[in-house]
Amino acid sequence: MPKSIVIYTTPTCVWCKATKEFFAENNVQYTEYNVAGDQAKVEEMVQKSGQMGVPVIVISDESGKEEVVVGFNKPRLKELLGLV
Repeated sequence: MPKSIVIYTTPTCVWCKATKEFFAENNVQYTEYNVAGDQAKVEEMVQKSGQMGVPVIVISDESGKEEVVVGFNKPRLKELLGLV
């Protein structure tokens, strides 16, 4: 199981809401950062993903290796979280 999951969101993002609902349905714990008013987190998100769009999900394993998923890519999230 991944060590940590971070999701960068905005309050009006439909796909952010869908991703968080998917996490809730699968009992996935995560840390959420609202980038709407946090320039430092925006810069962090862009540095990790190369994208301005949300959601950006960063899944880190025990070794610190990060997988970045941009958008609500349910099949990829299932795969990375071992929910297949």
